[in-house]
Amino acid sequence: MESTTPLLAGIEAGGTKYVCAVAQSPEEPLMETRFPTGPPEETMAQAIAFFREAMEKYGPIRAMGIGTFGPADIDPRSPGYGSILTTPKEGWGGFNLVGALREGLDEPIPIAFDTDVNAAAIGEAEVGAGKHHRNLCYITVGTGIGGGFLNDSSPLHGRMHPEIGHMVMPDLDAEFGKNTNVCPFHASCLEGRASGPAIQARWGAPGSELSEDHPAWDLEAKYLAAGALNLTAAWSPDIILIGGGVLQQYGLIDRVRREFEQLAGGYWSLPPLDLYLQTPALDQRAGIVGALALARRLL
Repeated sequence: MESTTPLLAGIEAGGTKYVCAVAQSPEEPLMETRFPTGPPEETMAQAIAFFREAMEKYGPIRAMGIGTFGPADIDPRSPGYGSILTTPKEGWGGFNLVGALREGLDEPIPIAFDTDVNAAAIGEAEVGAGKHHRNLCYITVGTGIGGGFLNDSSPLHGRMHPEIGHMVMPDLDAEFGKNTNVCPFHASCLEGRASGPAIQARWGAPGSELSEDHPAWDLEAKYLAAGALNLTAAWSPDIILIGGGVLQQYGLIDRVRREFEQLAGGYWSLPPLDLYLQTPALDQRAGIVGALALARRLL
């Protein structure tokens, strides 16, 4: 049944799973599906079938937002806009999501294409922990580490998009008698030192299997606090949200705040750290809510 309220479509295009949804309001999807990210043609076919079914039920889609794993070409002026760039994910390098969706749906739907972390930042800014903040940083710590930034409520885009996971980090492992870095490109970067795979490589078990009092969490907090401090110095956000699977560890955000306070040395005038450094309110929903919000911004 077609509604007078515009129908929005969203895709959280993750390296592991795809989430597709339609909604009239981003925080309340009318239909949603999720499936593993497979080869691009197969993945697009599943997404297109879902949106066709949704249009039969709710009427035409007026706008679509996509938050994708990267690196990706998110510059609307670029001939390759909508494409995944160099990636180790087999088959996806050079694949154009936007083109494939437009062709498959055979509809002139306006499509906003951005990174998954920028989409998550928008979701949190509009209906989550970042409400009422115009300058927001969203960090996700999981298989990799990525960051999204809103500058005056708009996603920050440069020549490409920010890759904060690859900011240089001091070697804090030595203090713990370790030397673990899983990034194949850099000698010591945030992703190589503090991502989920780094934790597992360093301690021989995934973070989900390590106890609350394991020394892994003191070291993890030191790396994440150093990253947050660098972002504070470079971008001066109103709030930093740190999410992703690694932040599911109870008490980790409190450790990050303590380390951050020590590193900051009282230099910056900041809100109380329990307000400045937070975990996302939408948790695992931030990406798809943000993709739908990207769509709404096109109208």
